[in-house]
Amino acid sequence: MSKESMKMNRRDFLGLGAVAAVGAMGLAGCAPQTSAEKDLSATGEAAATPEATAAAEDWLGAEPEIAEGDIVETLDTDFLIIGAGTAGLAAAGAAADLGLDFIACDKSNQVPETREYLGGVDTAYAKANNVTIDRPKLLNELTRYASGKCNQKLIKRWIDDSAEYVDWVTEVMKDAGKEVMLDMPPEHATGGTDYYVPYVQHLWEPSYVPPTRNDVIAERLSSQGHDILFEHKMVKLVHSDGKVTGAIFETKDGMKQINAKNTLLATGGYAANPVMMTALQPSAVACCTASSFNPTCTGDGIKAGLWAGASKDKDAAPMVFDRGAVAPGVDAGYEGEGEGAMFRGSIFQENIGSQPFMKVNRHGQRFANESTPYDFICFAATYQPGGVWCQVYDSNMMDDMLRFETVGCSRVVPYIEMGMTYDEYTAASQESGILMKADTIEELADMLGFTGQDKDNFLAEVERYNGFYDNQVDEDFGKEAYRLSAIRQAPFYGCWFGGSLLTTIDGLRINENCQVLDPELNVIEGLYAAGDVSGSFFSGNYPEYVVGVACGRSSVEGRHVAKLLAGAAQ
Repeated sequence: MSKESMKMNRRDFLGLGAVAAVGAMGLAGCAPQTSAEKDLSATGEAAATPEATAAAEDWLGAEPEIAEGDIVETLDTDFLIIGAGTAGLAAAGAAADLGLDFIACDKSNQVPETREYLGGVDTAYAKANNVTIDRPKLLNELTRYASGKCNQKLIKRWIDDSAEYVDWVTEVMKDAGKEVMLDMPPEHATGGTDYYVPYVQHLWEPSYVPPTRNDVIAERLSSQGHDILFEHKMVKLVHSDGKVTGAIFETKDGMKQINAKNTLLATGGYAANPVMMTALQPSAVACCTASSFNPTCTGDGIKAGLWAGASKDKDAAPMVFDRGAVAPGVDAGYEGEGEGAMFRGSIFQENIGSQPFMKVNRHGQRFANESTPYDFICFAATYQPGGVWCQVYDSNMMDDMLRFETVGCSRVVPYIEMGMTYDEYTAASQESGILMKADTIEELADMLGFTGQDKDNFLAEVERYNGFYDNQVDEDFGKEAYRLSAIRQAPFYGCWFGGSLLTTIDGLRINENCQVLDPELNVIEGLYAAGDVSGSFFSGNYPEYVVGVACGRSSVEGRHVAKLLAGAAQ
């Protein structure tokens, strides 16, 4: 990668800490569902208690009724793609190349923001770097991460088909002057656990500099005569007798119905829907202080699918990063109620939060191994006061981070080697006055809000941690020696953090062909789902060490549906 490309990458990397990541719905003709039946559609099994039924009704609600006379326009197509993000555009790109009759639409007024990184297994670029992936090991690592609550055939779909998609999108990106790069992080044990760290993440340089991948695909579609219909908000699917035949949209001109032989939901998750988050993701809400989600990800596709008789993953799967910097005294969780609820933090991602420096709770005490995947410390904080933690380090932090050599988007080594300064890396929290800086540990403790016994605990914890560094052994939580650091050299720094919510990755149950399934796991004819609106892939959390798998699986799933309908899938 050229030095110039690295500079552009670095500039946008810093922007992650300063700006939000702004772009990633009963059966018609049947009797009204009972409360228990509604809960059955949502979870795949009947409600166990009245409280569970009430919670399901709160977030799911009733399917809207649209009178035939309210439809101002009707269109017909063979393939309807709802959503123009990563999964939707992958489907549209394949559909255009394969000559399918299709319509792609999105509720927004433009293509959502693209996450540039994308996971692909055994690609030409991996082979050029003599990288070989142990496919069975990768399959079982992702299954382990999901505690077996997944469809292994669906995961294998991504593993087997991802190289072909990376090849396709790389050719498309060349027209925009962007070249592919294989990210090769260090492979090592982390947090006392042996994680499999395969080299699967690809990005296109200069990354996060417009036009990004989805913009390029959208422009290519337009040149092929396939313009995306923007400002088309799906109201409901058209369905009856277990079959979906299109959807109804709210547009600026009124209600529009698009009839289709096959419909793909690619509408994203529900991170921007606080009602759904409160009902379905209480653990994530309990540790989050900030949001990095696409504000259009309000669960529309999941609701529409459930109203059409689909089933959903039983367990939650959020994507939470440990970067929601907040002022002392701020708790995790929502402020306000209902659809207007918001997280309290104003910094969407302060990346230094992902570094394995010492972290303590409000009593000034360490409570977990800090050298773990992003969301581990977040979930551990739900067992601590306020659901937040404080990170502390000294003036040697840049040298420490070089030694830490973290993976994924927290990997700062290339940027430090390019000359990035600490002030650049922590610009968001410094400019907001949330990052504290002091000449003594005692002064820092006061600035961070520690008083009385909590302050005494904090000062003692710093000394104990320094001893661990001196002896190169973490006696409390077993953190690796190379990820210990001293806190002795002034100035000293501290900042409070909660989680930053990116997206949700539990959704409608699908099979390996991305066909949506009902509660009895029968295929709903004519309905597909891909990306974050779909489930069956993740459970509990996001496998950080398989970097790029989320966008990779979204792309492969969307592309597979188009190829399947064109008879080109293998």
